[in-house]
Amino acid sequence: MRVLFRKDLMVCGALIATTLTSPALAFTACQVTDTGGIDDNSFNQTAWKGVLDASETLGVEGRFLESQAETDYDANINSLVDGDCDIIITVGFLLGDATEKAAIANPDQPFSIVDFSYDPPIDNVLGQVYATDQAAFLAGYLAAGMSKTKILGTFGGINIPPVTIFMDGFVQGVDHWNSVKNDAVTVLGWNMDTREGLFTNNFDNLDDGRAYAQNLYDEGADIVLPVAGPVGLGSATLADELGVEKLMIIGVDADLYFTDTERQHVYLTSITKRMDATVADVIETTLNGDFHGGVLVGGLENGGVGLAPFHDMEAMVPDTLKAELEALRADIIAGTISVSD
Repeated sequence: MRVLFRKDLMVCGALIATTLTSPALAFTACQVTDTGGIDDNSFNQTAWKGVLDASETLGVEGRFLESQAETDYDANINSLVDGDCDIIITVGFLLGDATEKAAIANPDQPFSIVDFSYDPPIDNVLGQVYATDQAAFLAGYLAAGMSKTKILGTFGGINIPPVTIFMDGFVQGVDHWNSVKNDAVTVLGWNMDTREGLFTNNFDNLDDGRAYAQNLYDEGADIVLPVAGPVGLGSATLADELGVEKLMIIGVDADLYFTDTERQHVYLTSITKRMDATVADVIETTLNGDFHGGVLVGGLENGGVGLAPFHDMEAMVPDTLKAELEALRADIIAGTISVSD
């Protein structure tokens, strides 16, 4: 159904946007972002695309509230509980506690949370989680094969599982390259054993993204994986200035070739999480009366995660390396290669 118009207003100190559809269907999907905002070129924006896709294909209404600070999480969720939302979608690991409290207090309200699940499950919450280490494994193998300095770098926003899972997979992919190629490519910025590494402790400071990438580049890294949402755009700015012959970036969450159009040429690839697809699926399931709490997992096999195309760097990636990546992908899906999650 065609979207008629969008209306923006302020509620509880946060931006709320409404995408209105024909009144023939009374179903509303509501989203609460984390502090990265709805236009973060990352997971909030990708999840919102799922709402917009559902609005277009199913004729539902979509609304969102932006959290300006972590203190907004409870208030934003609670305001939507009272706002006739048929499904409330919260985005990000950091909203786990606030979502749990609201769900327990409102057992008849369906919730879904991106990048989080509960053990034991909560009956009215469906967690959307992603085996991003599977795709990151491929990115690590790719980066090891493309690096001229044999030094790679990574850093995260906050040391939490949805961030470090990318870094784990990346390191494992590099380790696999070293094993099969008898090589010695190193990764700066993350130690899987100690669970320690480089973290900006935020998801919004582009200056940090530039500074952390600069430090890694100064230590010899010619490919950097920032796992920090919009912070990574600062890293891309540095790569743009240095030139891709000196520094390339691997994006996360969305295909940043399309979302960071001013610097799209610096991205070797992106590790994608199809949050748009899972969010749209959850909305359709709820609309059809089939909502159940639990966990929805996106991996390589079901297309929930993957590697974006090489785009401008297509010709730079050797055909032999492309073939090895396809074989690795098949082996991961088959379970021949195990990637810890």
